[in-house]
Amino acid sequence: MAEILFLVHRAPWPPDRGDRIRSWHMFEALRKLAPVHVAALADNVGEAETARTKMAPLCKSLCIDARRAARPIALAQAVLRGEPVSNRLFCSSVVASYVDALLATGRITHIVAFSGQMAQFLPARFDGPVIMDFVDVDSAKFATYAEQDRRQPMNWVHRREAAKLGAYEAKVARSVDTSLFVSEAEAALFRTRSGLGGDIAVAVENGIDTDRFDPAQDFAAVDEGDGPLAVFTGQMDYRPNIDAVSWFAAAVLPLLRQREPRARFAIVGRAPTEEVRLLARLPGVTVTGEVPDVRPWLSAADVVVAPLLLARGVQNKLLEAMAMARPVVASAAAATGIDAVDGDHLLVADGAAAMADAIAGVFGDPGGAAKMGARARDRMIARYGWDARLEPLGDLLGLPE
Repeated sequence: MAEILFLVHRAPWPPDRGDRIRSWHMFEALRKLAPVHVAALADNVGEAETARTKMAPLCKSLCIDARRAARPIALAQAVLRGEPVSNRLFCSSVVASYVDALLATGRITHIVAFSGQMAQFLPARFDGPVIMDFVDVDSAKFATYAEQDRRQPMNWVHRREAAKLGAYEAKVARSVDTSLFVSEAEAALFRTRSGLGGDIAVAVENGIDTDRFDPAQDFAAVDEGDGPLAVFTGQMDYRPNIDAVSWFAAAVLPLLRQREPRARFAIVGRAPTEEVRLLARLPGVTVTGEVPDVRPWLSAADVVVAPLLLARGVQNKLLEAMAMARPVVASAAAATGIDAVDGDHLLVADGAAAMADAIAGVFGDPGGAAKMGARARDRMIARYGWDARLEPLGDLLGLPE
């Protein structure tokens, strides 16, 4: 009788941010193949308890531990140990003990680890299939940070993390049976950086629940402002999102308001940093903070924007907006990895002037925008159903559904 151990860096419930959306659907897919034991971390005690309440009845066994590592301490420990900081931020003696005890029973036949930080809990020797879902090439993200921060005092931290994490990712990939990435672009990047072949690094793309993200549903009104509305959704303590909305508010929105003085920009997402909250002082900018459901804001949007300067993998925020049949204007970085055609399913624009022009065009042509949104939803239904996206898991594990 097969039993699966699922290691995940953030407990998958609720699936309300990019990493948890993917890990939740992966958990659901694994449950169809065999009983699943889950070992997970959570960002705080409250999130751990929320996830535990939902997931305990669905698991063969469950361990969720709230993370305690502070970033400065994790950095110091990582330097002393010669490890990536990312690993120290997600270390847990509770999870390690649970995994060791569970493996000692001999019941686990398959292991799936989600996010590279969880590779530290993999056993040194294991007889069954092991899949490592890196999702993105995190080391490349830190390399980009290092390039952006060349003149900053902490630049060495990012340079060190890029090197240490890159070496660690390659080492892990060599020790497991298959490494997954969220797009072929990420898989190809990893092959190039690690020197490993396509049979080891493969793409398993994200999907979207088009029944949940359906514009035909009734959504409560959330926006009472006057003027066309551009919406950005995302976790607002995540650096690429912070950089994106800061740049948009400072560089794009003023150009847009020269053409459409009533244009507004809503930043929708949990945990906005002080830098993000201060953007609400700018004309036309709203910062909502955490909302119970992003769909009403997507429904209210005249355009959904993704002005990301740095993006890894597939952006769930774009899949959600397109499933909601909203016109989308995205940077080339944000659109990378999404199987959609510029000018047909969405608009791709780089640079402040080009993005302002594209958004103004959407505002000025509601009929054309609606048609593009409808084509985008059709594309999501045809291409991005979660069952289809995660179907390879069974074959990779040798567990036909």
